[in-house]
Amino acid sequence: MTEVAAALIWDGDKFMICQRPAHKSNALLWEFVGGKLEKGETKEEALVRECMEELGVTVSVGSEFFDIVHTYPDITVHLTLFHATISEGTPELIEHNDIRWITPEEIPQYSFCKADDEILKRIMQKEN
Repeated sequence: MTEVAAALIWDGDKFMICQRPAHKSNALLWEFVGGKLEKGETKEEALVRECMEELGVTVSVGSEFFDIVHTYPDITVHLTLFHATISEGTPELIEHNDIRWITPEEIPQYSFCKADDEILKRIMQKEN
């Protein structure tokens, strides 16, 4: 099983989503910024590293929002989503095809990675 840490970053009533690059698995689907843990890293350390590598920002990692295990045809991931805030920098398109800030009501307008389905339902529930 692959351990993955991701960030739920809010700006007012909108949260950040990132579009996967065309050359990677789940091409052009939307996701939360984050990635796989490297050997010896905590989930929080991995998330800080991934946000710097993928967006060029420093994040402060908060509490855990949700975690889920999802099996894709080629990989099983244990995804842990943390509340996070950008403490330094402005998000840049380093790794992703696009970045958007959306409201929970806009979630159905985007195609997300399947592992995010339950997380997105939880975000929509919390906002109602």
